[in-house]
Amino acid sequence: MRIGVIGTGRIGTIHANTLSRHREVGSLILTDADPSRAAELALRLGETAAPGVDEIFRWGVDAVVITTATAAHAELIGRAARSGLPVFCEKPIALDLAGTLQAIGEVESAGTILQMGFQRRFDAGYAGAREAVRSGRLGRLHTVRALTSDQAPPTAEWLPVSGGIYRDALIHDFDCLRWVTGREVSDVYAAGSDAGPAMFRAAGDVDTAAAVLTLDDGTLATATATRLNGAGYDVRMELAGELDQIVVGLDDRTPIASTEPTGPPAADKPWTGFLERFEPAYEAELIAFVGVVRGELVNPCDGREALQAFRIAEACDVSRHERRAVALTEIAGA
Repeated sequence: MRIGVIGTGRIGTIHANTLSRHREVGSLILTDADPSRAAELALRLGETAAPGVDEIFRWGVDAVVITTATAAHAELIGRAARSGLPVFCEKPIALDLAGTLQAIGEVESAGTILQMGFQRRFDAGYAGAREAVRSGRLGRLHTVRALTSDQAPPTAEWLPVSGGIYRDALIHDFDCLRWVTGREVSDVYAAGSDAGPAMFRAAGDVDTAAAVLTLDDGTLATATATRLNGAGYDVRMELAGELDQIVVGLDDRTPIASTEPTGPPAADKPWTGFLERFEPAYEAELIAFVGVVRGELVNPCDGREALQAFRIAEACDVSRHERRAVALTEIAGA
């Protein structure tokens, strides 16, 4: 199997390393907006670098992995679909709903595969939470609390093209909320604060956000995010039911300290970022993609799944700007 990797930044490098070691992947063709970066990675892995995207399609590949800037995702997904190629793409599909729906439409019209990169579905903690909920261990689920806290903010240059905190950061929590509980979100009420560095206000974004979400069975959920969590990278999901309560992301590296006299000590080596925290999950999702392309596995996260998480993020953005509750029925793509 020959796979084209478009984008060799942080995530692209991780995915290329995983694929290069896979016994079913014979070779890779790597390309990047910075050709020297792709060439350096190709040399290190013993793979081939291409001068541009056109060569990926012209030289011939069996599948494509897209890890470029988000603004290029939809166009590349469409091009791969029209070429009859399976695609793995980092989230989100596009920066807006129209682009998302158009790309999904191209994939479905072509009858090809689109697997989206929601790596938390491959994390042992989230998988364990899903099993606990689905098995009935918690009884009737009544409350979910999700959070994503980055240790350090992104660059000022990246913020305007990120899609905003709901589409870029909290979209992972929205996806896992659906995946773990098996329920859909009915409505949201969201707020955000731009009281931190001025670059967030300049980009029309916020550095801290929160949302209250009502699921279709009456379960209440909260989701919070911040770009400024100096203690470390913190991703958790707490699920409380009538019979039991569990938490994802609580271990000896969780960057939180107890004020109780007999509480656990602060982490000696707190998580510093998502690449470190979710390294095994990133590897597992690419291994799954190879299995999907080979017809051995069912697609674990297709475009329609990604669309639903994006719709929740879109509803949160509308809610924050209009200061009102937003029903998901108001957002296209149901």
